[in-house]
Amino acid sequence: MLVAGVDSSTQSTKVLLCRAEDGVIVAQAAAGHPGGTECDPEHWWHALGEAGRDLLERADAVGVAAQQHGMITLDSGGHVIRPALLWNDVRSAPQAARLIEELGGPGQWATRTGSVPTMSFTVTKLRWLAENEPANAERTHRVLLPHDWLTWRLAGGGPGSDVTPVTDRGDASGTGYFSPADGRWLPDLAQLGLGHVPEFPLLAEPSAVAGHTAWGAVLSAGTGDNMGAALGLGLDEGDMAVSIGTSGTAYLVSPAPSADPSRAVCGFADATGRFLPLVCTVNAARVLDVTARMLGTDAAGLSRLALSAPPGADGLAFLPYLDGERTPNRPAANGVLRGLTTHNATQENLARAAVEAVLCSLADAIDNVTTVTGVAPRRIVLIGGAARSEAIRQVAPAIFGVPVAVPEPAEDVALGAARQAAWALGAASGTSLASSTASQPPAWPARPARTYEAAPLAWVRQQYAGLRDDAAAWQL
Repeated sequence: MLVAGVDSSTQSTKVLLCRAEDGVIVAQAAAGHPGGTECDPEHWWHALGEAGRDLLERADAVGVAAQQHGMITLDSGGHVIRPALLWNDVRSAPQAARLIEELGGPGQWATRTGSVPTMSFTVTKLRWLAENEPANAERTHRVLLPHDWLTWRLAGGGPGSDVTPVTDRGDASGTGYFSPADGRWLPDLAQLGLGHVPEFPLLAEPSAVAGHTAWGAVLSAGTGDNMGAALGLGLDEGDMAVSIGTSGTAYLVSPAPSADPSRAVCGFADATGRFLPLVCTVNAARVLDVTARMLGTDAAGLSRLALSAPPGADGLAFLPYLDGERTPNRPAANGVLRGLTTHNATQENLARAAVEAVLCSLADAIDNVTTVTGVAPRRIVLIGGAARSEAIRQVAPAIFGVPVAVPEPAEDVALGAARQAAWALGAASGTSLASSTASQPPAWPARPARTYEAAPLAWVRQQYAGLRDDAAAWQL
């Protein structure tokens, strides 16, 4: 039997066709998305059709994982009202601040939803809609997330259909109006954002069948991209994943819910019935891309330059908040380069400073998760596009202070979606696929990984921390 996993990310749609019993990839394809911070969901549907051509209809089951938080508003007829606002759209930062105050402060939000909403969260975008496009807010009958909408469309949903949308705990936990600890929607918080209570998608259990495609394939519940990646990686206790892609994330699978009133850690649910405390940064691989462009080189060239410079870049420190930042919560921040002299003004040092900046930002994220959960990672599993950089691989263990494992490259989010599809397929057929049970997904073999180790460079982190804290005082 074959299963298909879909990753609908900010930049593209990837489809993997895998063997259900062991996850071996049979075929794969991808199609691009438009850029920007808002998007007509139809672009994702067309990209899925392009990437899934000759693949999807070979699958006995399909799972969809997609970018978290995106706000898709539907009217009572199932029509999309306006382009979806994506996770990286920062326009709702003022609304986030007001919502936090109106509920009684960060502690109230953390207690009820596991997270304190930033401008990425769906609830803040709903408030922005209510304040800036009240007619559209009033027309809003349903609010879906990107994976909800694509799963709904695969199940035959669309304008005029009677198909009920389905979601899962993982993606729902990023809305700001769902309780991961209790596994239920919070209508009063949705109303606080939108001005009225929309109709919520049905919540599916992790191994549930959410519907069927037009060709009869099982549809799994689907999930958010970070939850899909955790499922695709098969994270064990003590493993922390750090992803350096469009966004930067640090997370681990936990048996207990978390609630962080400091706003740093999002207390998400995962795709298996457990929890996924996570820190997300806005600035990650793009910082490396921009620096490479400034230096007139590419990713490989930036890596070579960075490895030619000494640790600490001869005193050059880079704050990578180029597009504002989510963690720490500085939506109006910008990048800062400090310590520039005639001696250290070299391409090599600038490249090294950029690499260290991204890694130091994510080391802060690791510390945040460790503080909230009390779980210190025994190793870091490094994924994402920037994990292909040899400079990132070699410098990461020195900045993180623990060994770093880099699995063979794969589309982890799509692989997790495929694994969930295999789980649902086993449940639907009444068979056990690779040791799957109602409470455990199929036990697909782990990918080979290369481990990197290095002596810790605590002083480089201190150099970065000084700039980070000074910039906060300067409001940069």
